[in-house]
Amino acid sequence: MADSYDLIVIGAGPGGYVAAIRAAQLGMKTAIVEREHMAGICSNWGCIPTKALLRSAEIYSHMGHAKDYGLTAEKFGFDIDAIVKRSRNIAGQMNNGVQFLMKKNKVDIIWGEAALTSANEIKVVKTTKKPMEPQWPGPKNTLGEGTYKAKNIIIATGARPRVLPGIEPDGDKIWTYFEAMKPARMPKSLAIMGSGAIGIEFASFYRSLGAEVTVIELLPQILPVEDAEIAAHVRKRMEKRGIKFLTDAKVSKVEKTKDGIVAHIELKDGKTDKVAADNLISAVGVQCNTENLGLEKVGVKIDRGAIVIDGYGRTNVPGVWAIGDVAGPPMLAHKAEHEAVVTVETIAGMKVHGLDKSKVPGCTYCEPQVASVGLTEAKAKEAGREIKVGRFPFIGNGKAIALGEPDGLVKTIFDAKTGELLGAHMVGAEVTELIQGFVISMNLETTEEELIHTIFPHPTLSETMKESVLDAYGRALNI
Repeated sequence: MADSYDLIVIGAGPGGYVAAIRAAQLGMKTAIVEREHMAGICSNWGCIPTKALLRSAEIYSHMGHAKDYGLTAEKFGFDIDAIVKRSRNIAGQMNNGVQFLMKKNKVDIIWGEAALTSANEIKVVKTTKKPMEPQWPGPKNTLGEGTYKAKNIIIATGARPRVLPGIEPDGDKIWTYFEAMKPARMPKSLAIMGSGAIGIEFASFYRSLGAEVTVIELLPQILPVEDAEIAAHVRKRMEKRGIKFLTDAKVSKVEKTKDGIVAHIELKDGKTDKVAADNLISAVGVQCNTENLGLEKVGVKIDRGAIVIDGYGRTNVPGVWAIGDVAGPPMLAHKAEHEAVVTVETIAGMKVHGLDKSKVPGCTYCEPQVASVGLTEAKAKEAGREIKVGRFPFIGNGKAIALGEPDGLVKTIFDAKTGELLGAHMVGAEVTELIQGFVISMNLETTEEELIHTIFPHPTLSETMKESVLDAYGRALNI
């Protein structure tokens, strides 16, 4: 007899483990299947350990400007091995934390690789996945190989780095974000292919530690999903730090040499260029982990590599659901977590608001930080909206000046007729912590009038948000 559950979740990343917890809270007998590491890519190789690396780089950068704050810091340096060790230890802490949450919520852990044998049954075999490093202490009292049944199955298997033919990562000279997070040595020079969040964050990290960095982007704009004005601000700031950018540029070939790599580049005007570096990071996006799950066998629909779902996590096969990266963009941990709750509550028969992707914020933790939600100015115009745009620079904010962080910008976009907040875009110190104010406003359908009548504390960086709203309506006070 197969073990039977109300819900089985395949994948223990941020979407999967949150789904399991919410299901347990609602009284469902729940199990979660994981083949490699609890907490998924986010906590082990993505969101959390990368922020640990970036924090080390940020503090090191501040030490180099101690004189600007009336302080003295002499003979300071960094130990790349110690920086990486701190990051990996934090990943281990997160991994163990999720294992504790499973135990606390009485969720069974099934260790191995799962595939659907029907819409209500999976077969789990011993994992063939080779770990990137020795694993954190594995879950105790786990289940293993066998057949398991469930009334509902959620697929939350995430995504992995996209590989371009001919430029396959080798773990030595050509890296994905896995190798970039734990370099065997500190490169003196680095080429980065792709200027999305991953590429830009690594560009910021390695440049802060002294590497010569060149970023190569196929499109004309770095950070292609961001508002053009914000992206231009980031580029200018990063170029000032010494980072080089090649846009409208395609890496056609990567030649490995004795000392590193040479990237051969095709430019838009038909010219060619070469970039020599110790290493190349391939940051050209990710692809969904849909293989070997038995999806074809049960007829689950896939489009452009992602499982097709509605706003509630339903696939076209009753009883089979999908959440997170495997269900397509935006491929963000917080989207996966929210999607997990929506899906489980839908399974439970609760009245639920479906996921509105237009209200999912995006954050990039480079120096300077970038955060946004909703429509860019260009997208709002393309949609035929009559808009009012507000801007407020950090140089007009007392807290930003006191922090020594006067370079930044908050941009807000409103519907001119209704006052609806259509989008907010920010660049500067701690904007990843500020953006949620605009996300809440959009979810509450707040208008410009309500934002204008909201009191923001002084002195705070958050005042730039209100000033941007005021500016959209010709009422800015501090510039």
